[in-house]
Amino acid sequence: MTATGHPGVSGRRRETEPGTRVAASILDRAQVAFDVVTAVPVRPPAGPAGAPLPPHVRSAFGVTDGEPLPGVWAGRQAWRCGEVLVRPVLDNAVAAWSAGVLDGLEVDGVRLARPVRSSDGRWVVAGWAASRYVAGTLEPRYDAVVDTAMRLHAATARIGRPRLLDDRDDLLTRSAAGAFGERRLSLDPATGGTLYAQLAGYRTPVRLAPQVVHAELFGAVLFDDDGAPALVDIAPCWRPAEWAAAVVVVDAIAWGGAEEGLLWRWSGLAEWPQMLLRAVLHRLALHAQHPEASPRTLGGLERTAGMVSALL
Repeated sequence: MTATGHPGVSGRRRETEPGTRVAASILDRAQVAFDVVTAVPVRPPAGPAGAPLPPHVRSAFGVTDGEPLPGVWAGRQAWRCGEVLVRPVLDNAVAAWSAGVLDGLEVDGVRLARPVRSSDGRWVVAGWAASRYVAGTLEPRYDAVVDTAMRLHAATARIGRPRLLDDRDDLLTRSAAGAFGERRLSLDPATGGTLYAQLAGYRTPVRLAPQVVHAELFGAVLFDDDGAPALVDIAPCWRPAEWAAAVVVVDAIAWGGAEEGLLWRWSGLAEWPQMLLRAVLHRLALHAQHPEASPRTLGGLERTAGMVSALL
């Protein structure tokens, strides 16, 4: 599946009068953001590289030969030990689940960083996980990232809903639930709450089946010299695959400098305008609750919301 070959792509807009008014008012005040606010970091924090790789973790994963090489891998701090990469994880349960899935998953056209078990069979040791090294860097190939999302989610459609998502109440989960109208959120007007309330009124019912999707693919797909994509892990969410693709598009325009045509090149995906709306609502809700949110980071979302509202 590719963007240029996807059915239903059109170069013409269909604008309703209310959507046009919303778009105009948002675009008038929008400022392009230069800082990124997502649930999973897409770049390492400023300052020192953090704690060194503990010797007992190296021993557990069997990578004691040679000196570990610190670096940044898929936007996060990691240590390369030969052909194995060891990195701290944000959530032990999610990291262990992700490793278990990636261990046996096959995705057409996508390279996967295969997880490495510790000597006693664990995927995570004291907050650290390991995987085989895959070459690649983050690049602004946003159509390729969306294509990777659709390929990945064709493969994960067979996976059942993870139990670790039951009763989960983290930032990503709350924001996605609010975007789909499943949860009422109290959001700061200054960091996105006002725009969120304005756009939520344009939400209409959709009939798309939820499945396991990677909810944070922006900044998570690596490309090698030949342009082959690679994935490191999965940040699971139980939502339609089309919504996960829409989140990539929204992120790329808001944070990555992508042009508006990206919205249209994937318009053949089912319920696309409503999936884009829910992606914008998701990011606005996440932004309004995020400790690093500011007017500077809101600007890119305002601009993107104006583009999306013109489609409704």
